Amino acid sequence: MTGVLTKQLQIAKIAKEHAEQGLTTLQHYIDVEWLEASMEGLNKKSAAGIDQLTYKEYEAQKVERLPELLTLFKTGRYKAPPVRRVYITKEDGKQRPLGIPTIEDKILQNAVKKVIEPIYEQEFVDFSYGFRPEKSQHQALERIWKEIMSKRIRYILDLDIQDYFGSIVHSELRRMLDKRVKDGVIRRHVDKWLKAGVFEEGNVKYEEEGTPQGGVISPLLSNIYLHNVADMWYKEIAPLLKGRSFMVRFADDSILGFETQEDAQRVMKVIGKRFAKYGLTLHPEKTRLIEFKPGSRGSTFDFLGFTHYWGQSRKGSPVVKRRTSRKKLTKAIKRAKDWMVKNRHQKVGIIIRAINLKLKGHYAYYGITFNMIGIVNFF
Repeated sequence: MTGVLTKQLQIAKIAKEHAEQGLTTLQHYIDVEWLEASMEGLNKKSAAGIDQLTYKEYEAQKVERLPELLTLFKTGRYKAPPVRRVYITKEDGKQRPLGIPTIEDKILQNAVKKVIEPIYEQEFVDFSYGFRPEKSQHQALERIWKEIMSKRIRYILDLDIQDYFGSIVHSELRRMLDKRVKDGVIRRHVDKWLKAGVFEEGNVKYEEEGTPQGGVISPLLSNIYLHNVADMWYKEIAPLLKGRSFMVRFADDSILGFETQEDAQRVMKVIGKRFAKYGLTLHPEKTRLIEFKPGSRGSTFDFLGFTHYWGQSRKGSPVVKRRTSRKKLTKAIKRAKDWMVKNRHQKVGIIIRAINLKLKGHYAYYGITFNMIGIVNFF
C-alpha cells in the first residue's frame, strides 16, 4: 500500500535527520491501513497459534477485528499471548525450538517492525545482510568473494554463537533500543513480546532471556543486538589492525577475514570476551580460525550453505570457488527422496510438476559460478 510506504520513507527521513537521537513519536503512524498492510505481508499458510485461528479465518473477520486491534494497541490494553512452541529437527539431529504466535499477534508485530525498521536501516552497516530489505544470501556470498580476492585475505574466522536467539539479554536489548526508539507505546509492546511466555505441553513458561523464535519482530531485534555487539565493535577495531580485513554477517552467522595471522589471532583472542559481555557464548568447537591460502590442503570454510575453497581459474590463477556444502546437499537429497516416497501414489503429472518446482528452487539458490558439480549431484 502506497500510504504505508510513504510513511516509512518519512520515518527514514526523520531518523536520518536526527541521527543518534531517540525518536519519541512513532505510534501515530500505525492505523487500520497500516495493520492491513502488515497482515498482507504475512505468510498466509503459516501455522495457527494457541488460539488455533488461521490466516483465512482471521481474514474473513478483519473488517471488524483490525479496528479493535488498533484500539487495544493505542490504549495499551493489548495483551501479547504466549507463543505455541514446536520443535524442528536440525542437521545434527538436535531439536530446534520454534515459537508460533497467533495471527493477530503476528499482525501487530509486523506493524511495529515496519515502524522500527526504517530507523535502523539508517544505522545498520553495509556488511550486514540477514533479514533486511533488499539484502540477500547471494549478496553476502558475493561480498565475501570480492573481499578475499581483492584484499589478499589469508585467514578466516568463522563465528558460531551458541543458542543465540535464546541468549539475548533483555536489559541490554532495551538499553540499545533506548538510543533510537523512545515511543512509549512501541516500547511497551516490544516488552510484552519479550515477556509473552511459551506454551508447551499444556503449560506456559516465562523466559528471562532471548527473543521468541518464529516471532515476526524477532529477526529485527536480533539484528539490532548484533549490530551493537559485533558490527560496531568490528568497525572500531578494524582501523587498529595492521593488515586488511573484512566482516560479513547474515543474521547470527558471521565471517571475518584477515590478511595477516597476527591480526587474526589478536581478534580470536578477544572476541569471545566481547560477546560474553552481552551474554553471548561462542561455540568452542564450531568457532574456528582457518588458514585460507591458495594451495593449502583442506583449506575450506562453510557459509550460507556453500563450501568455499581455493581452485584455479581457466588461466591457471588462484581463485576462490564455491560448491554446495556436503551437509546441505545430503539434506536436500534426503528431503526430496522422502517427498517422493510419501507422494508416489500421486498422478505422474502432479509428481513431475512438484519435482520441477523443487529443482527450480534448488537451482535458483545453489546455481552459482563453479558449482556445476553440486547442481548435477542433486537428484
